[in-house]
Amino acid sequence: MFLQVIEIVTPVFALALIGYVWRRLGLAFDIAFVSRIAMQVSVPALLFSVLSRIEVDPKAFRDLALASLALYGAITVASWALIRGAGLDGRVYLAPVIFGNTGNVGLPIALFAYGEPGLAYAMIVFAVMAALSFTIGIWMVTGKGSPMEALKQPIFHAAALGILFASQGWHLPTVVDETLTLVGQIAIPMMLITLGVAVAQLDVRDVGRALWISLAKAGLCALAAITVVGAFGLEGAPAGALIIQAIMPVAVTNYLLATRYDAQPDAVAGLVVVSTLLSVLILPLTLAALL
Repeated sequence: MFLQVIEIVTPVFALALIGYVWRRLGLAFDIAFVSRIAMQVSVPALLFSVLSRIEVDPKAFRDLALASLALYGAITVASWALIRGAGLDGRVYLAPVIFGNTGNVGLPIALFAYGEPGLAYAMIVFAVMAALSFTIGIWMVTGKGSPMEALKQPIFHAAALGILFASQGWHLPTVVDETLTLVGQIAIPMMLITLGVAVAQLDVRDVGRALWISLAKAGLCALAAITVVGAFGLEGAPAGALIIQAIMPVAVTNYLLATRYDAQPDAVAGLVVVSTLLSVLILPLTLAALL
């Protein structure tokens, strides 16, 4: 079991370490450009290529999507109570506690733990979280937002088309399918290296506060995930993918939003770095319990 867990997490943290060392050496890396390529091109290609060929009952995807909505609803309520009870600024801390790094870290962990079916399930959770992040998440930080923001994202079109192709047994011409597969293969390495670069260039402030919030986030998200898994009767790879995605560290996108809208970006940066470092311990323990 120990070796199995090490085999799952080592490639993930090794790629992030490459990005970290790269930035610490002072080498150039355009996070904005790479992130845009990932979210607009490679991740949608990965979503479509995996979902369109995976042999999974569409009902399983539907059930997991509903469970994901219930999960983030529960996490939102618990996070609001935590932030309010601690007397913290919801505009600064609420979105980071709710929205984890389900793309950069969650997808590869699910892939290495459960194979392509696990990756497909994790993608459903990722798509639901991204929809909420681009709408409710932006509203939490700015006080305004529109559902149309989510609909503009290529990942949702790719996910919908992938499930449609799988359910209908449709196939793209081989040359198109192989091109999308090749483009999608760069998504996970690119996102992990970008995560390492981002962590390397963020300044950590108020470590004590970042530490207890990160621990509280991991605890309440794990509890919410276990509750939802039981309520929806999930088991196996769908249950594992949901729990893995729920406990992800704070997403770097929260820092980018905080910077853009002047919502104490230094405090959010501390949460990103500390929660990511904690995940080095939390993720292996979680995988050991799941596998």
